[in-house]
Amino acid sequence: MATKTINVNMLAKMFLAGAQNIEAKKEFINELNVFPVPDGDTGTNMSLTIMAAAKEVTALEKPNMVDLAKAISSGSLRGARGNSGVILSQLLRGFTKSIRDEKEIDVIALAAACTRARETAYKAVMKPKEGTILTVASGIADKASEMAQETDDLEIFLPEVIKHAEEVLAKTPDMLPVLKEAGVVDSGGQGLLEVIKGAYDAFLGKEIDYSSIAPSTGAGVTKINTQDTADIKFGYCTEFIILTEKEFTDKDEREFKEYLSSIGDSIVCVADDDVVKIHVHTNDPGLAIQRALTFGQLSRMKIDNMREEHQEKLIRDAEKVAEQEAAKDAQKKANEPRKPMGFITVSIGDGINGIFKELGADYIIEGGQTMNPSTDDMLKAVDEVNADTIFILPNNKNIVLAANQAKDLVKDKKIIVIPTKTVPQGITAIINFMPDADAAVNEAAMLEEIKNVKTGQVTYAVRDTRIDDKEIHEGDIMGIGDSGILSVGSEIKDTAIDMLKELVDEDSELISVYYGEEVDEDAAQSLVEKIEELYPDVDVDVHFGGQPIYYYVLAVE
Repeated sequence: MATKTINVNMLAKMFLAGAQNIEAKKEFINELNVFPVPDGDTGTNMSLTIMAAAKEVTALEKPNMVDLAKAISSGSLRGARGNSGVILSQLLRGFTKSIRDEKEIDVIALAAACTRARETAYKAVMKPKEGTILTVASGIADKASEMAQETDDLEIFLPEVIKHAEEVLAKTPDMLPVLKEAGVVDSGGQGLLEVIKGAYDAFLGKEIDYSSIAPSTGAGVTKINTQDTADIKFGYCTEFIILTEKEFTDKDEREFKEYLSSIGDSIVCVADDDVVKIHVHTNDPGLAIQRALTFGQLSRMKIDNMREEHQEKLIRDAEKVAEQEAAKDAQKKANEPRKPMGFITVSIGDGINGIFKELGADYIIEGGQTMNPSTDDMLKAVDEVNADTIFILPNNKNIVLAANQAKDLVKDKKIIVIPTKTVPQGITAIINFMPDADAAVNEAAMLEEIKNVKTGQVTYAVRDTRIDDKEIHEGDIMGIGDSGILSVGSEIKDTAIDMLKELVDEDSELISVYYGEEVDEDAAQSLVEKIEELYPDVDVDVHFGGQPIYYYVLAVE
């Protein structure tokens, strides 16, 4: 018996099944990444993007098509991470715009939605590249339009579209030489295929394990396991009073709050003469206590396990206090006059965070290479910066699209994304900011200056591959430049020097060295001495970057 339409409940189940399937296959997709670096990978980014939308879908009670479309579009747009995640969110945005006014979806509506998805995604990418997720999406749209003219039976339509998507994906190595050299298909295209395969499983009525998706708050569209009420992010409600032994300054209060924010939430820090009242939810009360002891003696200490039922009232009361304090802070900030211009920057380590703070960054989003921040992370940062115009420095080529997507969603402030693809470019951009010039002049100056920065990064390979005519094995040390892998070796220092030889030329005037959390100062100094020996006419600076994964980040200007 033919199936000719998909109703809203079935579409919701199909979407959730697609999300679940890419979550289950994300490591497989990560393995397809051409660059064997241990940072934010395609599968992870696409999974986090679609899971953000899945959580909104599961929260719907008795959804109609408009509500479902909004949940999928809004959730994925705000949750988008990395270039692949942003493109996936744009595909979902176009698809849902097309079907939102439908009561039920037939092959004609489905084909039109696939076409709208393709158009929306291509518009979002400044320079669309074939052999990528966009190519697979285009193949899906073409086949869907073709099949819509041949059948009205979804049981015939859907498998033919999926089969064609597989064929297009298999051809991606012929479109991108880098894929062919590495012997893989496009990871983003594979991710998209996993989404539609998962959706098709739900259409067929297969049993789906939805355990990775957060539960609905109501009688949602599918059966999801109920979350344990004791599953609290920060488990210990910690309270105490500090009897200060010296003046507790405004700077002390601000820095202590920042520290507590790094280990927990629901923070209250109220100072009154020589007494400071502290409240925080954390998984390690000892860290809060240890830092507090640097200010004086402690009194009236109380630590409660919030995962126990008898502490639920305490939790509610504590959170209420925290919310009141947060509301006061928000109101205070809202009443302050906006400054003309501010900065949001993405950073990757304690040392580099400090450099950006010293240079005037208003808000630092940590994550960078190891975890690409989402569009929603960008939007929250924008809310925190009290400025009419905000410059965003993504400092990673895989974050630029998410920053631009956030820009499009902000209505009450002007957002300017400076497309910095590396941390050194971001540092150069903010160094060249001119407070007395207007936003347009600053934008032009920063865009011009970042062109003069060449970046090299030293890390290790997480898998075997072949790229840029270089045979790479798991555990090898790699020197990666702006456009590819410049050196491969077994020693960190030697690989860094070999990489520099590809970056330094007769016009080079400055080499900046940022050493990571796994490199000690003596090793960094040894590298600097070697660089100074090789390039006596070039100035060399060294800084503690504290970045994970990357032993060194080098900038040549």
